Amino acid sequence: MSKTLIIAEKPSVAADLAKALAKAPGMKAFAKEKDWYENDTHVISSAVGHLMELKMPEKDGKKIGWGWTSLPIMPAEFELQPIESSVDRFKVLKKLLKRPDVTSVINACDAGREGELIFRYLVEAIGSKKPVERLWMQSMTQGAILDAFKKLRSDKEMRPLADAAKCRSESDWLVGINATRALTCLLYTSDAADEEDS
Repeated sequence: MSKTLIIAEKPSVAADLAKALAKAPGMKAFAKEKDWYENDTHVISSAVGHLMELKMPEKDGKKIGWGWTSLPIMPAEFELQPIESSVDRFKVLKKLLKRPDVTSVINACDAGREGELIFRYLVEAIGSKKPVERLWMQSMTQGAILDAFKKLRSDKEMRPLADAAKCRSESDWLVGINATRALTCLLYTSDAADEEDS
């Protein structure tokens, strides 16, 4: 039997979803596994906030240096990697998402741009092409969860928010990495000039 994977942003939210959704029409109670909840139609698990980060690009297989000649750093494509402290959770979600009986996914991360980004980066890094819907909750009461579950949003409807989230993340990364390195080079050059003058 095919199942739908529901991905929340935090473990506490996954637990709340399992309690509330067990009362949805036609839904059975969820059994608690190690890192997820499961019944005969759904699997619920969660991230632990951000799981992925933009990878530092390399040049000829080596880290990019800090000199002026390395700037600007403008990767042709942004690559993702699991945040070191979140690798285990990433592996759990990857395993669940790749299960053959999981045929669709519901994004139940927090309503907003950051929640959208957490989910989109995870799915992109895993390379999943399974159909996605959005559980958009403004409140974590049982009634609000059940109401949102009845009105799942389509992936197409959420695509502009996903694009905005990725755009913000990538632009912050570009500004941050280039400005930090440029200011470091400027400071180093200024200090070297001061030493020559003294």
